[in-house]
Amino acid sequence: MPNTAQRSNRALVVATIMLATFMVAIEATIVATAMPKIVGQLGGFTYYSWVFSAFLLAQSTTTVIYGKLSDIFGRKPILIVGIAVFLCGSLLCGLAWSMTSLILFRLLQGLGAGAIQPVTMTIIGDLFTLQERGRVQGIMATVWATSAVVGPLAGGVIVDSVSWAWIFWINLPIGVLSIAAFLVFLKESVAHKQAKIDYAGAILFSITITALLVILTEAADASAGILLLLGAVFLVAGTLFLRQERRVAEPIISIALWSRRLVATSNAATLLAGMALIGLSTVLPMYVQGVLGRSSIVAGFTLTMLVVGWPLAVMLSSRFFKAFGIRRTLRVGSLMFPFGASFLLFLTPDSHPALAGAGSFFMGFGMGLISLTSIALVQDSVEWSMRGSATASIIFARSLGNTLGATVLGAILNAGITHYAVGEAASSLHEVLNQPTGLSELAADPAIRAVFDASLHWTFWGVAVVAVLTFLAAWLIPVGHAHDRASTSSVPSEASH
Repeated sequence: MPNTAQRSNRALVVATIMLATFMVAIEATIVATAMPKIVGQLGGFTYYSWVFSAFLLAQSTTTVIYGKLSDIFGRKPILIVGIAVFLCGSLLCGLAWSMTSLILFRLLQGLGAGAIQPVTMTIIGDLFTLQERGRVQGIMATVWATSAVVGPLAGGVIVDSVSWAWIFWINLPIGVLSIAAFLVFLKESVAHKQAKIDYAGAILFSITITALLVILTEAADASAGILLLLGAVFLVAGTLFLRQERRVAEPIISIALWSRRLVATSNAATLLAGMALIGLSTVLPMYVQGVLGRSSIVAGFTLTMLVVGWPLAVMLSSRFFKAFGIRRTLRVGSLMFPFGASFLLFLTPDSHPALAGAGSFFMGFGMGLISLTSIALVQDSVEWSMRGSATASIIFARSLGNTLGATVLGAILNAGITHYAVGEAASSLHEVLNQPTGLSELAADPAIRAVFDASLHWTFWGVAVVAVLTFLAAWLIPVGHAHDRASTSSVPSEASH
Protein backbone atom coordinates (compact mmCIF):
# COMPACT_ATOMS: atom_id res chain seq x y z
CA MET A 1 0.00 0.00 0.00
CA PRO A 2 1.29 3.49 -0.77
CA ASN A 3 2.75 5.35 2.15
CA THR A 4 0.20 8.13 1.56
CA ALA A 5 -0.77 8.88 5.15
CA GLN A 6 2.71 9.58 6.49
CA ARG A 7 4.02 11.61 3.57
CA SER A 8 1.01 13.79 2.64
CA ASN A 9 0.07 17.01 4.39
CA ARG A 10 -3.38 15.88 5.44
CA ALA A 11 -4.83 19.35 6.12
CA LEU A 12 -3.79 20.67 2.70
CA VAL A 13 -5.03 17.53 0.95
CA VAL A 14 -8.44 17.87 2.66
CA ALA A 15 -8.60 21.54 1.65
CA THR A 16 -7.90 20.55 -1.95
CA ILE A 17 -10.52 17.79 -1.83
CA MET A 18 -13.03 20.36 -0.55
CA LEU A 19 -12.21 22.62 -3.51
CA ALA A 20 -12.64 19.83 -6.08
CA THR A 21 -15.82 18.58 -4.40
CA PHE A 22 -17.33 22.07 -4.31
CA MET A 23 -16.72 22.39 -8.06
CA VAL A 24 -18.85 19.30 -8.76
CA ALA A 25 -21.41 19.87 -5.98
CA ILE A 26 -22.31 23.38 -7.12
CA GLU A 27 -22.66 22.25 -10.74
CA ALA A 28 -26.14 20.74 -10.31
CA THR A 29 -27.76 23.74 -8.61
CA ILE A 30 -26.04 26.42 -10.66
CA VAL A 31 -26.98 24.79 -13.99
CA ALA A 32 -30.60 24.25 -12.89
CA THR A 33 -30.93 27.97 -12.14
CA ALA A 34 -29.49 29.01 -15.51
CA MET A 35 -31.31 26.49 -17.73
CA PRO A 36 -34.35 28.68 -18.57
CA LYS A 37 -31.99 31.35 -19.94
CA ILE A 38 -29.94 28.75 -21.84
CA VAL A 39 -33.05 27.20 -23.42
CA GLY A 40 -34.23 30.67 -24.39
CA GLN A 41 -31.03 31.23 -26.39
CA LEU A 42 -30.33 27.74 -27.76
CA GLY A 43 -33.91 26.52 -28.22
CA GLY A 44 -34.76 22.83 -28.05
CA PHE A 45 -36.97 22.79 -24.96
CA THR A 46 -37.90 19.14 -25.65
CA TYR A 47 -34.31 18.17 -24.75
CA TYR A 48 -34.36 20.16 -21.49
CA SER A 49 -34.24 17.16 -19.13
CA TRP A 50 -31.40 15.52 -21.07
CA VAL A 51 -29.04 18.34 -20.13
CA PHE A 52 -29.24 16.88 -16.60
CA SER A 53 -29.74 13.23 -17.54
CA ALA A 54 -26.66 13.08 -19.79
CA PHE A 55 -24.44 14.34 -16.97
CA LEU A 56 -25.93 11.95 -14.39
CA LEU A 57 -25.82 8.95 -16.73
CA ALA A 58 -22.12 9.45 -17.46
CA GLN A 59 -21.30 10.15 -13.82
CA SER A 60 -23.21 7.12 -12.50
CA THR A 61 -21.87 4.60 -15.01
CA THR A 62 -18.22 5.61 -14.60
CA THR A 63 -18.10 5.84 -10.79
CA VAL A 64 -17.25 2.18 -10.20
CA ILE A 65 -14.86 2.09 -13.16
CA TYR A 66 -12.82 4.99 -11.76
CA GLY A 67 -12.87 3.32 -8.34
CA LYS A 68 -11.26 0.19 -9.80
CA LEU A 69 -8.73 2.19 -11.84
CA SER A 70 -7.68 4.07 -8.69
CA ASP A 71 -6.94 0.71 -7.07
CA ILE A 72 -4.69 -0.23 -10.01
CA PHE A 73 -2.88 3.00 -10.84
CA GLY A 74 -3.23 4.99 -7.60
CA ARG A 75 -5.62 7.73 -6.50
CA LYS A 76 -3.73 10.78 -7.73
CA PRO A 77 -3.40 10.07 -11.48
CA ILE A 78 -7.01 8.89 -11.83
CA LEU A 79 -8.34 11.89 -9.90
CA ILE A 80 -6.30 14.35 -11.97
CA VAL A 81 -7.48 12.72 -15.22
CA GLY A 82 -11.09 12.95 -14.01
CA ILE A 83 -10.76 16.65 -13.14
CA ALA A 84 -9.09 17.35 -16.50
CA VAL A 85 -11.92 15.63 -18.43
CA PHE A 86 -14.47 17.55 -16.34
CA LEU A 87 -12.74 20.84 -17.21
CA CYS A 88 -12.67 20.01 -20.94
CA GLY A 89 -16.39 19.33 -20.76
CA SER A 90 -16.97 22.60 -18.87
CA LEU A 91 -15.02 24.60 -21.46
CA LEU A 92 -16.97 23.06 -24.35
CA CYS A 93 -20.35 23.48 -22.58
CA GLY A 94 -19.76 27.22 -22.49
CA LEU A 95 -19.08 27.13 -26.25
CA ALA A 96 -22.21 25.06 -27.07
CA TRP A 97 -24.17 26.33 -30.10
CA SER A 98 -27.25 24.11 -29.72
CA MET A 99 -29.02 21.95 -27.15
CA THR A 100 -27.67 18.83 -28.87
CA SER A 101 -24.08 20.03 -28.55
CA LEU A 102 -24.69 21.09 -24.94
CA ILE A 103 -26.00 17.61 -24.10
CA LEU A 104 -22.92 15.97 -25.68
CA PHE A 105 -20.56 18.25 -23.75
CA ARG A 106 -22.50 17.63 -20.52
CA LEU A 107 -21.93 13.93 -21.17
CA LEU A 108 -18.19 14.66 -21.30
CA GLN A 109 -18.46 16.65 -18.07
CA GLY A 110 -20.17 13.70 -16.41
CA LEU A 111 -17.42 11.32 -17.58
CA GLY A 112 -14.95 13.43 -15.61
CA ALA A 113 -17.20 14.03 -12.61
CA GLY A 114 -17.54 10.27 -12.14
CA ALA A 115 -13.97 10.17 -10.81
CA ILE A 116 -14.06 13.06 -8.37
CA GLN A 117 -16.40 11.95 -5.57
CA PRO A 118 -15.41 8.25 -5.26
CA VAL A 119 -11.65 8.88 -5.52
CA THR A 120 -11.62 11.84 -3.10
CA MET A 121 -13.60 9.82 -0.56
CA THR A 122 -11.19 6.93 -1.03
CA ILE A 123 -8.26 9.27 -0.35
CA ILE A 124 -9.94 10.28 2.93
CA GLY A 125 -10.21 6.57 3.76
CA ASP A 126 -6.48 6.20 3.03
CA LEU A 127 -5.41 9.17 5.15
CA PHE A 128 -7.63 8.90 8.23
CA THR A 129 -8.57 6.24 10.75
CA LEU A 130 -12.14 5.03 11.20
CA GLN A 131 -12.62 7.32 14.20
CA GLU A 132 -11.07 10.37 12.51
CA ARG A 133 -13.20 10.09 9.39
CA GLY A 134 -16.33 11.40 11.13
CA ARG A 135 -14.80 14.84 11.63
CA VAL A 136 -13.38 14.98 8.11
CA GLN A 137 -16.57 13.78 6.44
CA GLY A 138 -18.46 16.36 8.50
CA ILE A 139 -16.31 19.05 6.90
CA MET A 140 -16.99 17.53 3.49
CA ALA A 141 -20.74 17.49 4.15
CA THR A 142 -20.67 21.24 4.76
CA VAL A 143 -19.29 21.65 1.23
CA TRP A 144 -22.43 20.04 -0.20
CA ALA A 145 -24.62 22.11 2.13
CA THR A 146 -22.87 25.33 1.10
CA SER A 147 -23.18 24.50 -2.60
CA ALA A 148 -26.93 23.96 -2.19
CA VAL A 149 -27.24 27.54 -0.93
CA VAL A 150 -24.59 29.27 -3.06
CA GLY A 151 -25.41 27.50 -6.37
CA PRO A 152 -28.84 29.05 -7.07
CA LEU A 153 -27.63 32.50 -6.01
CA ALA A 154 -24.49 32.29 -8.15
CA GLY A 155 -26.46 30.97 -11.12
CA GLY A 156 -28.93 33.85 -10.91
CA VAL A 157 -26.19 36.47 -10.65
CA ILE A 158 -24.18 35.02 -13.54
CA VAL A 159 -27.05 34.75 -16.04
CA ASP A 160 -28.26 38.25 -15.13
CA SER A 161 -24.83 39.91 -15.23
CA VAL A 162 -22.71 38.07 -17.80
CA SER A 163 -23.05 35.30 -20.38
CA TRP A 164 -24.60 31.98 -19.24
CA ALA A 165 -21.39 30.33 -20.48
CA TRP A 166 -19.70 31.44 -17.26
CA ILE A 167 -21.75 28.98 -15.19
CA PHE A 168 -19.50 26.37 -16.85
CA TRP A 169 -16.31 28.40 -17.27
CA ILE A 170 -16.24 29.28 -13.56
CA ASN A 171 -15.06 25.68 -13.06
CA LEU A 172 -11.83 26.26 -15.00
CA PRO A 173 -9.78 28.23 -12.42
CA ILE A 174 -11.10 26.06 -9.57
CA GLY A 175 -10.21 22.85 -11.41
CA VAL A 176 -6.75 23.99 -12.47
CA LEU A 177 -5.98 25.05 -8.89
CA SER A 178 -7.20 21.65 -7.63
CA ILE A 179 -4.97 19.76 -10.06
CA ALA A 180 -1.92 21.84 -9.09
CA ALA A 181 -2.62 21.33 -5.37
CA PHE A 182 -3.04 17.56 -5.71
CA LEU A 183 0.24 17.36 -7.64
CA VAL A 184 2.06 19.22 -4.86
CA PHE A 185 0.38 18.05 -1.64
CA LEU A 186 -0.79 14.47 -2.28
CA LYS A 187 2.19 12.13 -1.94
CA GLU A 188 1.63 8.65 -3.26
CA SER A 189 3.98 5.89 -4.32
CA VAL A 190 2.37 3.05 -6.20
CA ALA A 191 4.64 0.29 -7.43
CA HIS A 192 4.42 -0.11 -11.20
CA LYS A 193 2.99 -3.45 -12.19
CA GLN A 194 1.50 -5.09 -15.22
CA ALA A 195 -2.25 -4.61 -14.86
CA LYS A 196 -4.77 -6.08 -17.25
CA ILE A 197 -7.67 -3.68 -17.48
CA ASP A 198 -11.03 -5.34 -17.98
CA TYR A 199 -12.10 -3.22 -20.98
CA ALA A 200 -14.86 -5.65 -21.98
CA GLY A 201 -16.30 -5.58 -18.47
CA ALA A 202 -16.21 -1.78 -18.36
CA ILE A 203 -18.02 -1.50 -21.72
CA LEU A 204 -20.66 -4.09 -20.83
CA PHE A 205 -21.23 -2.49 -17.42
CA SER A 206 -21.66 0.94 -19.04
CA ILE A 207 -24.17 -0.42 -21.57
CA THR A 208 -26.11 -2.27 -18.85
CA ILE A 209 -26.37 0.65 -16.45
CA THR A 210 -27.06 3.21 -19.20
CA ALA A 211 -29.95 1.06 -20.47
CA LEU A 212 -31.33 0.72 -16.93
CA LEU A 213 -31.05 4.45 -16.16
CA VAL A 214 -32.67 5.46 -19.46
CA ILE A 215 -35.54 3.05 -18.75
CA LEU A 216 -36.00 4.62 -15.32
CA THR A 217 -35.75 8.24 -16.45
CA GLU A 218 -37.87 7.87 -19.61
CA ALA A 219 -40.41 5.31 -18.33
CA ALA A 220 -43.27 7.81 -18.32
CA ASP A 221 -42.67 9.23 -21.82
CA ALA A 222 -41.07 6.52 -23.97
CA SER A 223 -43.14 4.13 -26.09
CA ALA A 224 -43.61 0.50 -25.07
CA GLY A 225 -41.46 -0.64 -28.01
CA ILE A 226 -38.52 1.53 -26.98
CA LEU A 227 -38.79 0.36 -23.36
CA LEU A 228 -38.89 -3.30 -24.44
CA LEU A 229 -35.82 -2.77 -26.63
CA LEU A 230 -33.95 -1.09 -23.78
CA GLY A 231 -35.06 -3.89 -21.44
CA ALA A 232 -33.63 -6.47 -23.83
CA VAL A 233 -30.35 -4.53 -24.05
CA PHE A 234 -30.21 -4.39 -20.25
CA LEU A 235 -30.79 -8.14 -19.83
CA VAL A 236 -28.37 -9.25 -22.58
CA ALA A 237 -25.58 -6.83 -21.63
CA GLY A 238 -26.09 -7.57 -17.92
CA THR A 239 -25.84 -11.34 -18.48
CA LEU A 240 -22.71 -10.96 -20.60
CA PHE A 241 -21.22 -8.62 -17.99
CA LEU A 242 -21.72 -11.09 -15.13
CA ARG A 243 -20.21 -13.89 -17.21
CA GLN A 244 -17.24 -11.68 -18.10
CA GLU A 245 -16.59 -10.64 -14.49
CA ARG A 246 -16.60 -14.22 -13.25
CA ARG A 247 -13.97 -15.42 -15.70
CA VAL A 248 -11.37 -12.59 -15.81
CA ALA A 249 -8.49 -12.39 -13.34
CA GLU A 250 -8.92 -8.67 -12.55
CA PRO A 251 -12.61 -7.76 -13.07
CA ILE A 252 -13.66 -4.12 -13.24
CA ILE A 253 -16.27 -5.01 -10.60
CA SER A 254 -15.42 -7.80 -8.19
CA ILE A 255 -18.52 -9.96 -7.73
CA ALA A 256 -16.83 -11.47 -4.66
CA LEU A 257 -16.38 -8.01 -3.13
CA TRP A 258 -19.91 -6.78 -3.88
CA SER A 259 -21.41 -10.01 -2.50
CA ARG A 260 -19.70 -9.70 0.89
CA ARG A 261 -22.37 -9.23 3.54
CA LEU A 262 -20.96 -5.92 4.79
CA VAL A 263 -20.68 -4.42 1.30
CA ALA A 264 -24.00 -5.84 0.07
CA THR A 265 -26.04 -4.66 3.07
CA SER A 266 -24.33 -1.25 3.11
CA ASN A 267 -25.11 -0.81 -0.59
CA ALA A 268 -28.71 -1.92 -0.04
CA ALA A 269 -29.21 0.55 2.82
CA THR A 270 -27.60 3.36 0.80
CA LEU A 271 -29.70 2.61 -2.30
CA LEU A 272 -32.93 2.63 -0.28
CA ALA A 273 -31.92 5.80 1.57
CA GLY A 274 -31.20 7.46 -1.79
CA MET A 275 -34.68 6.48 -3.00
CA ALA A 276 -36.34 7.98 0.06
CA LEU A 277 -34.35 11.21 -0.01
CA ILE A 278 -34.99 11.94 -3.68
CA GLY A 279 -38.67 11.37 -2.98
CA LEU A 280 -38.57 13.83 -0.12
CA SER A 281 -36.65 16.39 -2.22
CA THR A 282 -39.07 16.28 -5.15
CA VAL A 283 -42.41 15.89 -3.37
CA LEU A 284 -42.13 18.01 -0.21
CA PRO A 285 -41.70 21.39 -2.00
CA MET A 286 -44.79 20.62 -4.11
CA TYR A 287 -46.81 19.96 -0.97
CA VAL A 288 -45.64 23.10 0.82
CA GLN A 289 -46.46 25.29 -2.19
CA GLY A 290 -49.49 23.52 -3.69
CA VAL A 291 -51.29 22.35 -0.54
CA LEU A 292 -50.03 24.57 2.29
CA GLY A 293 -50.09 27.59 -0.03
CA ARG A 294 -46.66 28.85 1.01
CA SER A 295 -44.03 30.55 -1.12
CA SER A 296 -41.20 28.82 -2.94
CA ILE A 297 -38.80 30.32 -0.37
CA VAL A 298 -40.66 28.60 2.47
CA ALA A 299 -40.70 25.36 0.46
CA GLY A 300 -36.97 25.70 -0.01
CA PHE A 301 -36.54 26.21 3.73
CA THR A 302 -38.13 22.84 4.50
CA LEU A 303 -35.48 21.17 2.31
CA THR A 304 -32.75 23.33 3.83
CA MET A 305 -33.44 21.49 7.09
CA LEU A 306 -32.36 18.30 5.31
CA VAL A 307 -29.11 20.01 4.34
CA VAL A 308 -28.67 21.12 7.97
CA GLY A 309 -29.37 17.71 9.50
CA TRP A 310 -27.02 15.73 7.25
CA PRO A 311 -23.71 17.55 7.94
CA LEU A 312 -24.65 18.05 11.59
CA ALA A 313 -24.97 14.29 12.06
CA VAL A 314 -21.70 13.66 10.26
CA MET A 315 -19.86 16.25 12.36
CA LEU A 316 -21.20 14.73 15.59
CA SER A 317 -20.55 11.15 14.49
CA SER A 318 -17.04 10.86 15.94
CA ARG A 319 -18.45 11.82 19.37
CA PHE A 320 -21.25 9.30 18.93
CA PHE A 321 -18.72 6.60 18.00
CA LYS A 322 -16.76 7.20 21.20
CA ALA A 323 -19.80 7.54 23.47
CA PHE A 324 -22.07 4.80 22.13
CA GLY A 325 -20.01 2.70 19.71
CA ILE A 326 -20.42 2.38 15.96
CA ARG A 327 -23.11 -0.31 16.19
CA ARG A 328 -25.50 1.82 18.27
CA THR A 329 -24.70 4.96 16.25
CA LEU A 330 -25.64 3.21 13.01
CA ARG A 331 -28.84 1.73 14.39
CA VAL A 332 -30.06 4.92 16.05
CA GLY A 333 -29.19 6.81 12.88
CA SER A 334 -31.19 4.36 10.79
CA LEU A 335 -34.14 4.78 13.19
CA MET A 336 -34.09 8.54 12.56
CA PHE A 337 -34.95 7.85 8.93
CA PRO A 338 -38.45 6.35 9.35
CA PHE A 339 -39.02 8.66 12.35
CA GLY A 340 -38.50 11.70 10.11
CA ALA A 341 -40.61 10.18 7.31
CA SER A 342 -43.50 9.68 9.76
CA PHE A 343 -43.82 13.47 10.10
CA LEU A 344 -44.89 13.63 6.45
CA LEU A 345 -47.86 11.35 7.10
CA PHE A 346 -49.35 13.86 9.57
CA LEU A 347 -49.23 16.83 7.18
CA THR A 348 -52.61 18.42 6.43
CA PRO A 349 -53.61 21.57 4.49
CA ASP A 350 -53.66 23.40 7.83
CA SER A 351 -50.21 22.22 9.00
CA HIS A 352 -47.39 24.63 9.71
CA PRO A 353 -44.36 24.26 7.37
CA ALA A 354 -42.23 23.65 10.48
CA LEU A 355 -43.73 20.14 10.67
CA ALA A 356 -42.44 19.42 7.17
CA GLY A 357 -39.09 20.96 8.09
CA ALA A 358 -38.82 18.75 11.20
CA GLY A 359 -39.37 15.59 9.15
CA SER A 360 -36.80 16.78 6.63
CA PHE A 361 -34.27 17.49 9.42
CA PHE A 362 -34.58 14.05 11.05
CA MET A 363 -34.32 12.25 7.71
CA GLY A 364 -31.22 14.28 6.88
CA PHE A 365 -29.75 13.52 10.31
CA GLY A 366 -30.38 9.80 9.82
CA MET A 367 -28.89 9.86 6.33
CA GLY A 368 -25.77 11.57 7.65
CA LEU A 369 -25.14 8.76 10.14
CA ILE A 370 -26.05 5.97 7.71
CA SER A 371 -23.90 7.25 4.86
CA LEU A 372 -20.81 8.03 6.93
CA THR A 373 -20.92 4.83 8.98
CA SER A 374 -21.53 2.53 6.02
CA ILE A 375 -18.73 4.11 3.96
CA ALA A 376 -16.32 4.05 6.91
CA LEU A 377 -17.07 0.40 7.71
CA VAL A 378 -16.76 -0.71 4.08
CA GLN A 379 -13.48 1.17 3.62
CA ASP A 380 -12.12 -0.29 6.84
CA SER A 381 -13.05 -3.85 5.84
CA VAL A 382 -10.86 -4.02 2.72
CA GLU A 383 -7.20 -3.57 1.90
CA TRP A 384 -5.84 -0.57 -0.03
CA SER A 385 -6.02 -2.39 -3.38
CA MET A 386 -9.82 -2.77 -3.09
CA ARG A 387 -10.76 0.41 -1.21
CA GLY A 388 -11.45 2.46 -4.33
CA SER A 389 -13.82 -0.17 -5.70
CA ALA A 390 -15.57 -0.58 -2.35
CA THR A 391 -16.06 3.18 -1.90
CA ALA A 392 -17.32 3.59 -5.47
CA SER A 393 -19.90 0.83 -4.91
CA ILE A 394 -21.54 2.88 -2.12
CA ILE A 395 -21.65 6.05 -4.22
CA PHE A 396 -23.03 4.13 -7.20
CA ALA A 397 -25.74 2.62 -5.00
CA ARG A 398 -26.81 6.11 -3.86
CA SER A 399 -26.96 7.40 -7.47
CA LEU A 400 -28.97 4.40 -8.60
CA GLY A 401 -31.29 4.86 -5.61
CA ASN A 402 -31.87 8.50 -6.56
CA THR A 403 -32.81 7.55 -10.13
CA LEU A 404 -34.97 4.62 -9.05
CA GLY A 405 -36.68 6.68 -6.34
CA ALA A 406 -37.52 9.55 -8.70
CA THR A 407 -39.15 7.09 -11.10
CA VAL A 408 -41.06 5.00 -8.56
CA LEU A 409 -42.34 7.88 -6.44
CA GLY A 410 -43.22 9.89 -9.56
CA ALA A 411 -45.29 6.93 -10.74
CA ILE A 412 -46.99 6.72 -7.32
CA LEU A 413 -47.89 10.43 -7.52
CA ASN A 414 -49.36 10.01 -11.01
CA ALA A 415 -51.32 6.96 -9.83
CA GLY A 416 -52.69 8.97 -6.91
CA ILE A 417 -53.79 11.80 -9.20
CA THR A 418 -55.46 9.30 -11.54
CA HIS A 419 -57.22 7.68 -8.59
CA TYR A 420 -58.52 10.83 -6.89
CA ALA A 421 -58.99 13.21 -9.83
CA VAL A 422 -61.88 12.31 -12.14
CA GLY A 423 -63.57 14.23 -14.89
CA GLU A 424 -63.24 17.99 -14.72
CA ALA A 425 -61.06 17.88 -11.59
CA ALA A 426 -58.44 15.79 -13.39
CA SER A 427 -58.20 18.10 -16.39
CA SER A 428 -58.16 21.17 -14.12
CA LEU A 429 -55.35 19.75 -12.00
CA HIS A 430 -53.16 18.89 -14.99
CA GLU A 431 -53.86 22.28 -16.55
CA VAL A 432 -52.88 24.11 -13.37
CA LEU A 433 -49.71 22.03 -12.85
CA ASN A 434 -48.54 22.85 -16.38
CA GLN A 435 -48.60 26.59 -15.67
CA PRO A 436 -45.47 28.41 -14.37
CA THR A 437 -47.43 29.67 -11.34
CA GLY A 438 -49.55 26.54 -11.14
CA LEU A 439 -48.68 25.49 -7.58
CA SER A 440 -49.65 28.84 -6.07
CA GLU A 441 -52.92 28.87 -8.06
CA LEU A 442 -53.65 25.28 -7.03
CA ALA A 443 -53.64 26.18 -3.34
CA ALA A 444 -56.41 28.72 -3.95
CA ASP A 445 -58.89 26.09 -5.23
CA PRO A 446 -60.11 23.89 -2.32
CA ALA A 447 -61.39 21.04 -4.54
CA ILE A 448 -58.21 20.67 -6.59
CA ARG A 449 -56.06 21.19 -3.51
CA ALA A 450 -57.84 18.30 -1.76
CA VAL A 451 -57.08 16.00 -4.71
CA PHE A 452 -53.43 17.07 -4.74
CA ASP A 453 -53.19 16.61 -0.96
CA ALA A 454 -54.52 13.04 -1.15
CA SER A 455 -52.29 12.18 -4.12
CA LEU A 456 -49.15 13.51 -2.45
CA HIS A 457 -49.94 11.48 0.66
CA TRP A 458 -49.61 8.36 -1.47
CA THR A 459 -46.03 9.38 -2.19
CA PHE A 460 -45.47 10.20 1.50
CA TRP A 461 -46.49 6.64 2.33
CA GLY A 462 -44.09 5.47 -0.38
CA VAL A 463 -41.27 7.47 1.22
CA ALA A 464 -42.20 6.07 4.66
CA VAL A 465 -42.18 2.46 3.41
CA VAL A 466 -38.76 2.93 1.77
CA ALA A 467 -37.49 4.61 4.97
CA VAL A 468 -38.57 1.56 7.01
CA LEU A 469 -36.81 -0.73 4.52
CA THR A 470 -33.68 1.45 4.91
CA PHE A 471 -33.89 0.97 8.68
CA LEU A 472 -34.16 -2.81 8.28
CA ALA A 473 -31.29 -2.95 5.79
CA ALA A 474 -29.07 -0.90 8.12
CA TRP A 475 -29.75 -3.35 10.98
CA LEU A 476 -28.49 -6.16 8.75
CA ILE A 477 -25.10 -4.44 8.31
CA PRO A 478 -22.69 -6.62 10.33
CA VAL A 479 -21.01 -4.33 12.86
CA GLY A 480 -18.74 -6.39 15.08
CA HIS A 481 -17.66 -5.43 18.58
CA ALA A 482 -14.16 -5.01 17.15
CA HIS A 483 -15.40 -1.96 15.27
CA ASP A 484 -16.86 -0.52 18.48
CA ARG A 485 -13.44 -0.88 20.08
CA ALA A 486 -11.66 0.65 17.06
CA SER A 487 -8.75 2.65 18.33
CA THR A 488 -8.12 6.26 17.49
CA SER A 489 -4.48 5.63 16.81
CA SER A 490 -2.82 6.89 13.67
CA VAL A 491 -3.07 5.09 10.37
CA PRO A 492 -1.04 1.89 10.45
CA SER A 493 2.30 1.79 8.73
CA GLU A 494 1.82 1.11 5.06
CA ALA A 495 4.21 -0.70 2.76
CA SER A 496 4.57 0.04 -0.91
CA HIS A 497 1.87 -1.43 -3.10
